[in-house]
Amino acid sequence: MAGCSQEAEQPAETESFANPVYEPVLADPSIIQAEDGDYYAYGTEDAWGDDSDTKLVPISRSTNLIDWEFVGEAFEEKPDWKTAGDLWAPDIQFYNDQYMLFYSLSLWGDSNPGIGVAVAAGPAGPFEDKGKLFTSEEIGVDNSIDPFFYVEDEVPYLAWGSFHGIYGIELSQDGLTTVGEKFQLAGEDYEAPYIIERDGFYYFFGSKGSCCDGQDSTYHVAVGRSENFKGPYVDREGKTLLDNGGTTILSSDEESKFAGPGHNSVIKDEAGEDWLVYHAIEKADPLLWTGASRRPLMIDPIIWEDGWPAIEGGQPSEEQIPVPVME
Repeated sequence: MAGCSQEAEQPAETESFANPVYEPVLADPSIIQAEDGDYYAYGTEDAWGDDSDTKLVPISRSTNLIDWEFVGEAFEEKPDWKTAGDLWAPDIQFYNDQYMLFYSLSLWGDSNPGIGVAVAAGPAGPFEDKGKLFTSEEIGVDNSIDPFFYVEDEVPYLAWGSFHGIYGIELSQDGLTTVGEKFQLAGEDYEAPYIIERDGFYYFFGSKGSCCDGQDSTYHVAVGRSENFKGPYVDREGKTLLDNGGTTILSSDEESKFAGPGHNSVIKDEAGEDWLVYHAIEKADPLLWTGASRRPLMIDPIIWEDGWPAIEGGQPSEEQIPVPVME
């Protein structure tokens, strides 16, 4: 099985791999190639193995995007600016010569979740919490989770949201406070925004459906594009994402080994090729011992066709496929 957290690094001559690349779980993955050249992936707070304590944003490291090892937790203690909540859906960025980790603090069904930010000198942390950016009530957007940080023309922004509209807002130059008024990027069908720029277009990746119903999860990834970071984003048929349009590029059907693929990031290999990094649920082993959905780490190459991203077959790969290119 590729990518077990206890296995040694994959030999350089290995030419193929099969999903998943990290188990038992790394949900809602955010990924970065750090200044040391290694890749680091960060996930939602979960408990696995014999440890009853949840890991406060687990961090895993890889040299090749295929073989991963658990290196620790982002936080030594849970942020306390909210009386109750779990650390969900982190977003890692290198900005202002430091690693910035944006995170959601929420409970299932929380009436007032919020988003905070922490900083560290290195990608493995520990991260120093800088507190909240805002709560849902303060920003005026229900279910304010799933942050994504982006710099456009030297201006930092945060995009966020979960099934009550995807929004963006300018941040201060240090990335620690909001500036100005929020603007809407996509409709209420979406959560987990992720945006990249390529060949003059901005591509919005978002997840639709249910993330966490085990083998019955309906999560899937849809895309729109725009000539401007703030939108409007439209799908391949021209329907705006504000009206919940979106071209589906990754989903699963009844025959698939996996259910609920989604909440993606994007990373380049050493050849400059894009890879979709996401979680999915193995139907044959869908739950953690806690009863939570078991969402291991997956990767698949992005195919660019006529200016649009696609995944081979539109579903998570199950067979051996070529490894990412590494120097």
